[in-house]
Amino acid sequence: MTEMVYGAVPFGDGEPILPKWWRTIDKWSMSCVMILFVIGLLLGLAASPPLAARNGFEPFHYVQRQAVFGGAALVAMIITSLMSPTLVRRLAVMGFLAAFVGLALLPFFGTDFGKGAVRWYSLGFASLQPSEFLKPGFVVVAAWLLAAGQEINGPPGRLWSFVLTVVIAAMLVIQPDFGQACLVLFGWGVMYFVAGAPMVLLVGIAGFVVLAGVLAYSSSEHFARRIDGFLSAEVDPTTQLGYASNAIREGGLFGVGVGEGQVKWSLPDAHTDFIIAVAAEEYGLILVIIIISLYCSIVVRSLLRLMRERDSFIRLAGTGLAAMFGVQAMINMGVAVRLLPAKGMTLPFVSYGGSSLIAGGIALGMLLAFTRTRPQGEISDFLRGVGR
Repeated sequence: MTEMVYGAVPFGDGEPILPKWWRTIDKWSMSCVMILFVIGLLLGLAASPPLAARNGFEPFHYVQRQAVFGGAALVAMIITSLMSPTLVRRLAVMGFLAAFVGLALLPFFGTDFGKGAVRWYSLGFASLQPSEFLKPGFVVVAAWLLAAGQEINGPPGRLWSFVLTVVIAAMLVIQPDFGQACLVLFGWGVMYFVAGAPMVLLVGIAGFVVLAGVLAYSSSEHFARRIDGFLSAEVDPTTQLGYASNAIREGGLFGVGVGEGQVKWSLPDAHTDFIIAVAAEEYGLILVIIIISLYCSIVVRSLLRLMRERDSFIRLAGTGLAAMFGVQAMINMGVAVRLLPAKGMTLPFVSYGGSSLIAGGIALGMLLAFTRTRPQGEISDFLRGVGR
C-alpha cells in the first residue's frame, strides 16, 4: 500500500543479490560494527582471564566463546541485511512471538544464576535471555502497527502498540529487569514521536513512567537499593561502581598499560556490564572516545539515511532500532561513570554474552536492511511535488 501511494520503485530482478547488497548497504556503519567486535575481543583478552581462573577454566575460555558467539552474530547480521524490508518484517513477527512466549514462561522454567532476577533459560552449554531477542522483534512489530494506524481506514495501531508496550514492560519489571523495561518504553516513545504523537500525550506518558518509578522504589528492595546507591554522596569503594569509578580515574588519558589494569581482578562483571571500565583503565580515555565515536557514527548515519526514506514503516522501524542501540550503549557507559543507576545492561558488540551478541547482530542486520539505498528518490522530492 505504501509503495502504491508514494511510488517506490523496486530493484530490478536481473541484478545478483550480493552485488546489489554491496552496492546498497551502508558500508561505513557495517565497518563500525566490525571494529566494535574486534575491540570487544581485545578487551575480553584483558577482562576475562581472572573470571576464567576463578571458575576453573582455561585463561581464554570466555574470549573463545565470545569469538564464537560474535562470529554467529556477524553472520546473522549479514544474512538479515540481505533481506528485503517485507521479509525482515515477516521474520521479525515470528521471532517476536517466539521471544514473547519465552519471556512469559520465564517465571516457570527460567533461572537467575544466583543474580536475583529470573531472566535466563539454562541450556547446559549456554544460557538464553529471551528479552534480548524480544527487543528487535518488538521494534518492528510496533513500527508496523504505528505505520498501519496512519493509513486511511487503518486499524488503531497506536493504541495496540501502546498496549503491547505496556504488557512487555510489565513482564520485564516482574523479573525484575527495569533496565530493559525502560529501553522498551524509550524505543516505543521515539517511534511514537516520529509517527506524529502530540507532545501532551508524550508528557503524560513520561509522567506515568516517573510515577511507576516511584512505586517501584517503594515496593522493590532491589530497585530501591540501586537508586539509593546512585544518589549517595559517597561511593562505597568495595562495590562494583566503586571499583569501576576508581579504574576510570586511574586510566587517565592513555591508560596504565595493556594487561596492567587491576579492576578486572575485583569486578565479577568486568567482561560484561563494566567492560568500559577495563577499557578506560588499560587504554585510557583515547579508546573510550573511539568507542563512543563508533556508536555515534552508526546511530547518526542510520538516522540520516532514514530521513530520506518514504516508507513510514521502514522509517519508524529503523529509527526505533537505531535509538535503542545507541541508548543501550549510553546506559552501559553512563552506569560505569555513575551518571545513571546500575542497570545490568551490556555494551552492544563489546561486552561478553551470547544472547546479547546474537540478538544485537540480528537487530543491526535489520537496521542495515532498512537503511539500504532504494531507488525511490528523496522524500523531499515528494514533499515538493505535493506543494505544487
